[in-house]
Amino acid sequence: MSDDLVSLKILLLSASAADRDLMRRGALAASVPVDVVEAEGASAARAKLAGNDIDVVFADAAIPVAERDAFIAQSRSMEQKPFVFLVAATVDEAQSLSGVGADGAVVKPAKQSEAKSLIERCARLRLPNRVLVVDDSLTMRSIVRKILIGSRFRLEISEAQEGVDAIKQIATGKFDLVFLDYNMPGINGVETLAGLKRQSPNLHVVIMTSQADDVLAERARRAGAAAFLKKPFYPADIDAILHRIFGLQVQSR
Repeated sequence: MSDDLVSLKILLLSASAADRDLMRRGALAASVPVDVVEAEGASAARAKLAGNDIDVVFADAAIPVAERDAFIAQSRSMEQKPFVFLVAATVDEAQSLSGVGADGAVVKPAKQSEAKSLIERCARLRLPNRVLVVDDSLTMRSIVRKILIGSRFRLEISEAQEGVDAIKQIATGKFDLVFLDYNMPGINGVETLAGLKRQSPNLHVVIMTSQADDVLAERARRAGAAAFLKKPFYPADIDAILHRIFGLQVQSR
């Protein structure tokens, strides 16, 4: 991730003054500048959303469903669309909120350090992430590039046409993510993945393939893949994976 200075403006939607206070203290302790706007209810939050350039919303999952849906719909209609995260009381509740229209669901922080960590992870939403697309097909690299450009994350995209080139680029450049095709001439995706992880153990690598193969997916996970994508895929699939990778979505058990 870029080291450029970033600031966040977040909106806290919660009827609980204690919960808002905890998140506010987490924001004050964060390593990035954070401007906090607060609202006790959905109607007040909608008014503040319209009058501010909000980057991230943390909305209590306990608000009534109709009010929640109206708020999310308004956020999606704005020219600058904020990321909206529902804050659940438990992991099970967070998992049950998948597909309700928000960008993700997180578990409510229990202490200031957890609130601080959550807010700092949201800096990923404002900073460019450097991405390497690895595929022997120029056409497929162009398709993947277009899909990545459609993501709500800010991605700076480079390309490599095979595994050895990818390993060389990772050795000489700074990347946050790799989207790596499995079926390539020479060394395949899992072999390339092993080489990439030796060069950069913390690198997030997503394996792409046209085959739905559970055995391959398991091999990729054991080799250190962060995720597994079956072609064709779409910008929403990219967003879902990046939310999980960056700790902004509770993973299914």
